[in-house]
Amino acid sequence: MQYLPIFTKLDDKPVLVVGGGDVALRKCQAFLKARANVTVVAPDFCTELVELADQGHLTLVNEYFDTHHILGMMLIIAATDNEVVNKAVFDAANAQNIFVNVVDDQPKCGFIFPSIVDRDPITIAISSAGTAPVLARRIREKLETLIPHHTGKLAKLAGDFRDQVKARFNTFSDRRQFWERVFDSSVVSKVQVGDEQGAQQQLNDMLTQPNAPEGEVYVVGAGPGDPELLTIKALQLMQQADVVVYDYLVSDEIMDLVRRDADLVCVGKKAGHHSVKQEDTNQMLVNFAKQGKKVCRIKGGDPFIYGRGGEEVQVLAKHGVKYQIVPGITAAAGCSAYSGIPLTHRDHAQAIQFVTGHCKKDGQELDWRGLAQSNQTLAVYMGVIKSPHIQAKLLEHGRAPETPIAIVENGTRQSQRVVRGTLGELAAKIEQHNIQSPALLIIGEVAALHEELAWFGQTEQVSSFAQPITQVA
Repeated sequence: MQYLPIFTKLDDKPVLVVGGGDVALRKCQAFLKARANVTVVAPDFCTELVELADQGHLTLVNEYFDTHHILGMMLIIAATDNEVVNKAVFDAANAQNIFVNVVDDQPKCGFIFPSIVDRDPITIAISSAGTAPVLARRIREKLETLIPHHTGKLAKLAGDFRDQVKARFNTFSDRRQFWERVFDSSVVSKVQVGDEQGAQQQLNDMLTQPNAPEGEVYVVGAGPGDPELLTIKALQLMQQADVVVYDYLVSDEIMDLVRRDADLVCVGKKAGHHSVKQEDTNQMLVNFAKQGKKVCRIKGGDPFIYGRGGEEVQVLAKHGVKYQIVPGITAAAGCSAYSGIPLTHRDHAQAIQFVTGHCKKDGQELDWRGLAQSNQTLAVYMGVIKSPHIQAKLLEHGRAPETPIAIVENGTRQSQRVVRGTLGELAAKIEQHNIQSPALLIIGEVAALHEELAWFGQTEQVSSFAQPITQVA
């Protein structure tokens, strides 16, 4: 981190701007917004600066810069087109340990102006440490479209009640849960439509007649690994949870997005050794919810496609626990797309079947005759260990040994690996390439299209920042 991001209170603090042109004007306007006491030094001034001075907003000093101008200043901006003057300002400020910024000269900046999203009192600052200001501006423009303008009014309302909430609730956890309920309530919509009096009344009612915290479980699909494939709702609930119960299949990049102070509980399962029994996981979710906690049960892929989400939700429903279900991109969809393999294709596959290579002990045998039909695609989850059995059964029931297959390891992640071959080589390919979980098997004619349509990690990707800003929802 090249610069420490801090927010500085400048009410009536003395700041100096050296320069009298348009750039100096923009810096003065920013300082005036922060209610600073602004002095501008230059031999000439643009019309707008003169008008601001005539209105009493700032002080103009019609002189060439001299070192005595910096005395008593807190911050200094050098905004001239004269490198000699800018260097003189920089040297003089450094000698007095005063923060200085030389516009468009990053090495001569003790502080920098970030791109700002202003929803006063909510302020978001974005900085590239002076290396890519246009990129920082593009990020700000995207955030401007995402953050409602009533956010500032909502924050002011919360600020008005802050002392009352602190007096009502003794612990930080209780206060946080109260505010979570407020921001999930119709208080927000009242502020949005301008009914601030109604919002104040509702917030006061919630404070004087608080309900006991009600637990809830969010059963969330994290997708196959790429954090950009998360849904917006999944990310929002991950950020709200008190407890996050997760599996090994959830990527580290996605786990980095959960709330920093949430309790993390790993109930991960790996082939051959389960660290937590499913029944214990089910009961854990119930217990946390009964304690009034918001629980994010996050699973790789989609929770209702070989994720045991249905089993867990049945238990929650049985115990009267509130829950939400957030679908995720299942491994078959994510791995096939990132491998350039269409799961269906008019010329190759008119149907698709999702199957798992890992079933309950003594479970019913799969319909191998139906699975071995041609002109369809099989997406096999958790099939690495059972690949010799899967291969043998498909061949036994008539699938041709030359049927194309693809093995996608760590699909959608930077470490994604795709191994191609034929059904007759399936088990040997897995052993030869030391394929590890998570991996998806794609069996069918469409797998041969990987060589033609592969794109992930092989071609330049157009950044989202290259798209028109108006496309952001």
